[in-house]
Amino acid sequence: MSAPRRAAIGFALFTLAIDALGIGLIIPIVPALVRELSGGDAAGASGWMGVLVASFAATQFLAAPVLGALSDRFGRRPVILLSVAGLGANYVVLALAPSIGWLFLGRLLAGATSANISATTAYIADLTPPEKRAARFGLVGATFGLGFVLGPALGGLLGAYGLRMPFAVAAGLAGANALFGLAMLPESLPPERRRPFVWLRANPVGSLGTLVADPVTARLSAAWCFTWFGLGALQSVFVLYTGLVLGWGTAENGTALAVSGLGSALVQGVLIRRVIVWLGERRTFLVGCLFSAAGYATFAAAGQSWMIYAGMGLLAFGALNTPSLRAMISRRAGPERQGEMQGALAALQSLVSVGAPVLGASLFGAFARPGAALHFPGAPMLLAALAYLAAAAVAATLTPAALDAELNPPSAPPAAPTAPDAAPAHGPAP
Repeated sequence: MSAPRRAAIGFALFTLAIDALGIGLIIPIVPALVRELSGGDAAGASGWMGVLVASFAATQFLAAPVLGALSDRFGRRPVILLSVAGLGANYVVLALAPSIGWLFLGRLLAGATSANISATTAYIADLTPPEKRAARFGLVGATFGLGFVLGPALGGLLGAYGLRMPFAVAAGLAGANALFGLAMLPESLPPERRRPFVWLRANPVGSLGTLVADPVTARLSAAWCFTWFGLGALQSVFVLYTGLVLGWGTAENGTALAVSGLGSALVQGVLIRRVIVWLGERRTFLVGCLFSAAGYATFAAAGQSWMIYAGMGLLAFGALNTPSLRAMISRRAGPERQGEMQGALAALQSLVSVGAPVLGASLFGAFARPGAALHFPGAPMLLAALAYLAAAAVAATLTPAALDAELNPPSAPPAAPTAPDAAPAHGPAP
């Protein structure tokens, strides 16, 4: 890869790392701020937290396809900078919020501009040949994972100086990040590869339609849904589950989650590039799904603390699945539709993220309550394991030849009126 391309990808990953660190900073503080502003107990605050999380996901579902289509029309750089600025505005609002209503405003701002991962993956896809994208997408996951590991720890320390301090620091990081991107982040999408903005494709329903219009992309998108459903079903109950079954508290859960995050970052940042060369993208995804299913099944059967750590180890290797699946979908999209496809995936992920945590929490409540006909608190974990097996089953139906074929639907408009008829499919290899 040429030095300018390496530098451009490095700038994009640095931008993402700072954003992830800022998000991680506020994770341990938001529930306490919600409780303070709502004036209620922990049970009441949990209700507000659920609404805040759902409002963010719903807004992201509406906005992500639009931002993806805008990046195909105007380039990745302005959309990434818009996302960073939106997160910064969200942190400022949270730092100054006098009421719950202001918290909602902040989360709506963040959801409406949360294009970091989708825009960054489209940016990296622009600069990377298809056969190397899974490894580069793994760097995206590793960078974000490290931010989420380090951010909460730093947020907890800053919270000792006041609940608003982590938000102020996160706002400062976002502002510095925006200035950094403005000065250093080059554009990755040349004018000849840009395509007109069409609302029919950019609205959420239309964007989901692009995922199911092609049979191969539709099956890959179904696998994407299953993987995020499994994760979402777990997110809402993990702490409750370990507290009930093992008597864990904040320290034990924090340590286990940090170990999981570091393991996933190592797998996505270092191991995946070697596994992809050995197995290819489809088999790497299948292996990752099987590791994830085994990890969640281990959680479901956990009766001792070591079993949770064993499950975390399996899940770390399960992190092979997301970058390889994203690479297969990116390859199918072609060079002019990267923003549209990544925005559609973000919308699909947001849609799943609204319902999966609710279902996971409902299952936990039904099977963990006193007097339940079947006392099985691990039911959400088992559901997550089955979801990953379903994702593997869907991907197993696809042949390598189908995955290698780039999608160029006849109904798609041309990339731009000035684009040459015989433009190379993926640009020069680095």
